Formats: sequence, C-alpha cells, structure tokens
Amino acid sequence: MGENQGVSMSTVNINWRRHHLKPQRVKSVKLSRDLRFLEKLTDVGSLYLNPPQQAPVLCVDEKRQIQALIPPGLS
Repeated sequence: MGENQGVSMSTVNINWRRHHLKPQRVKSVKLSRDLRFLEKLTDVGSLYLNPPQQAPVLCVDEKRQIQALIPPGLS
C-alpha cells in the first residue's frame, strides 16, 4: 500500500492506527452479486475522488438485516 502511494510502511501503519484500522483482522471479503456492482462502485468512487464543486457527497450503507426506525411524528 505504501509503495503504491509513494509513502513508507511506517506512514501507512501510523495512519492505520490513527483511524483504528486493523486490516490483519479481516478474514474474508464479501462481494456483491449485483450485476451492476462495478458500475455503481465506479460511480460512487469517482464522487469521492472528484466531488462536484459546492456539493455535499452523502453515503448510505445498505444493510438488509437492519430495520430502519422512524422517529415518532414522522410516520
């Protein structure tokens, strides 16, 4: 990662610790079965890399097993 970004491994480790990232604890990766996954990933990634001028970029993580709770008065 450091070589790819042109920084030392110690810089990578410092940033991992600073942001509480522990990549060594990841045992598996789940990929989406969505046929348009790559297209969607590219669209979202490009927004983060090149955000539109004066526009907020919001991200919502979709979880199938989590039920959204509607606050009282909004239903």
